[in-house]
Amino acid sequence: MSKAIYIAASHSNSGKSIVTLGLMRLLLGKTTKVGYLKPIITIGKSQKDFHIETILSHFDLDIDYKDAFVFTGKEVITKRNQGKSGEIIDTIIKRYKKMESKYDFVLVEGTDFEGDATSYEAELNVMIAKNLGIPALIISKAKKGISVHDLIENTKLIYDTFINDQVNVLSVIINKANKNHKEMIENHLDNILPKSVVKSVIPYSNKLSSPTVAEIVRELNAEVLFGENGLNNPISAYGVGAMQLRNHLEHYVDNYLVVTPGDRADIILGSLQANSSKNYPKVSGIVLTGGLKPEKTILKLIDGLSDVVPILSVKTGTFEATTDVANVQAQIYSENTDKILASLRIFDKYVPTEDLTNKLINFKVNGMTPKMFQYNMIDRASKTKKRIVLPEGNDPRILEAAAMLATLNIVDIVLLGNIDELKVKAEKIDVAINFEKIKVINPIESEHFEDFTNTLYELRKHKGMNLDMAKDTMTDVSYFGTMMVHKGMVDGMVSGAVNTTQHTIRPALQFIKTKPGVSVVSSIFFMCMENRVAIFGDCAINPDPTAEQLAEIAISSADSAANFGIEPRVAMLSYSSGSSGKGAQVDKVRTATEIVKQKRPDLKVEGPIQYDAAVDPGVAKSKMPNSEVAGKATVLVFPDLNTGNNTYKAIQRETGALAIGPMLQGLNKPVNDLSRGCTVDDIFNTVIITAIQAQEL
Repeated sequence: MSKAIYIAASHSNSGKSIVTLGLMRLLLGKTTKVGYLKPIITIGKSQKDFHIETILSHFDLDIDYKDAFVFTGKEVITKRNQGKSGEIIDTIIKRYKKMESKYDFVLVEGTDFEGDATSYEAELNVMIAKNLGIPALIISKAKKGISVHDLIENTKLIYDTFINDQVNVLSVIINKANKNHKEMIENHLDNILPKSVVKSVIPYSNKLSSPTVAEIVRELNAEVLFGENGLNNPISAYGVGAMQLRNHLEHYVDNYLVVTPGDRADIILGSLQANSSKNYPKVSGIVLTGGLKPEKTILKLIDGLSDVVPILSVKTGTFEATTDVANVQAQIYSENTDKILASLRIFDKYVPTEDLTNKLINFKVNGMTPKMFQYNMIDRASKTKKRIVLPEGNDPRILEAAAMLATLNIVDIVLLGNIDELKVKAEKIDVAINFEKIKVINPIESEHFEDFTNTLYELRKHKGMNLDMAKDTMTDVSYFGTMMVHKGMVDGMVSGAVNTTQHTIRPALQFIKTKPGVSVVSSIFFMCMENRVAIFGDCAINPDPTAEQLAEIAISSADSAANFGIEPRVAMLSYSSGSSGKGAQVDKVRTATEIVKQKRPDLKVEGPIQYDAAVDPGVAKSKMPNSEVAGKATVLVFPDLNTGNNTYKAIQRETGALAIGPMLQGLNKPVNDLSRGCTVDDIFNTVIITAIQAQEL
């Protein structure tokens, strides 16, 4: 089976970008390394294909732009006219094979059906896919005015073209369909295509089909006079401002683009006023034609306004400029993250990703890269949203992380603190937080404060706590947040940016307590190194665990690894490998290893083993050649806190590895600790991990 997929569109503007973006994210969550190749681009080499730039930039692919394409459309036509069609294919094959050798999967994107090679592109797409020996995914466009019958017939024709040329088609997607016809189209697809083909129908999207002001700037080579921050404004309609203002305003609809001569100050100022008025729809922007610009007094007036939409200047006349605006096709480009995220949501909603994944991924990849791990985390967390409380709401890093999480809509965030103070602090540190998406609770003023106090008293009165002590304790945000977890008001808590580890864990141990059969709370770090992710435990909690505790830490760490999609191969680390070493520390690790084998015979575990033998295949071959774990360990269990904490920090600092954690394991409900030196990214990642832990309860 192949290590690639060829994305082929039926027409121009088929919405191929949605599928390419969705597939790339899907693949990055399933395979170690994904390559991207668009063999033929529409524009010349002096410009850059914005779609290639979007893919490379958004997914941070380690691919040079010039390596992501082979020919321009003009070069293809020239070679074909010279009778060198074979050279075209030979060159593309060589480039593909070079990329294939570097990546586990290559996403190959077909032509755009625009520019010089349009008449030749359908044939060319089939030819490329066939000669590369890779299956295809076909995107058929439901053009306006086309009947369902004709759409299905056209789709079947494209499908047969690939099949008849012995190109296997894994999936057929019909894009931009009338939502009222979706079910009918799906039924017809089931009738005309084999069951083995993954089929999907994506309805027409106004958001993705509307161009933005930035695209007007690009296509009309316009000069931006004002409102650069609004270039991503969508355009749903446009009109010429040639009549008197009172008549022109009657034509406005939401996201309206005004095209008017540059000396029409009345239209310009009237449009800006309409945009600010609650009685009129929003204006996307203003295009000033004829190379004319407003007089200095008008420019000065506009410059002093607080809310200015993009105002563009073009040299062409009004008629030509309006025609050019009408011809601008909506595109997805790297700067417009709103469209990219909307595309990904649409792909996930309408494409059966699980079925498609089973078709695309037909080989097992050993190990997991940091990129794959992080994509998997965000994907998992977003599928079942959980509510996470951050008690230290006044910390600037917490506020910034909360803003990121709220924007991405992955989890529901609860902050503890005074909302007025938080708003002032957020403004002071220039963090834009949508407090409508974040719940803020002031513990002292909370309606739950008395109930929490009484609950704490009942839980701790046998330890000598009275009601006054309980009330005083409950003013502590760590206790209040932990009680929210205990009561089920939130699904988990992340704390420790300000408070100590002990301060975070103590209330959790007092009333959340450990899981049945678990006697010790421990921690792991997800160590995201250059080409793999390893689990390090315990590097944060237990100073000198006994053999029994060490065995329990190993089992908990292995289960955590499996829960996060990492195959657990457990290395019980020591300063000696195998049976050669002697001493109390080695004996402790040896005993712990035997306990793990007895309690969990299903786990692959090796110990005692040195770090190099655990992770280096060469060293493993000489020291422990018959081990299932040596050289490929994914879970590394350290004998004590001193060793573990120093090792993870040394690797983090010296190699640039990303250490996500610590993640606490063993508690009945997820409570996780942060380092007081944590970054915003640390907080973000720890909240995501906590949300995933909560999904397992």
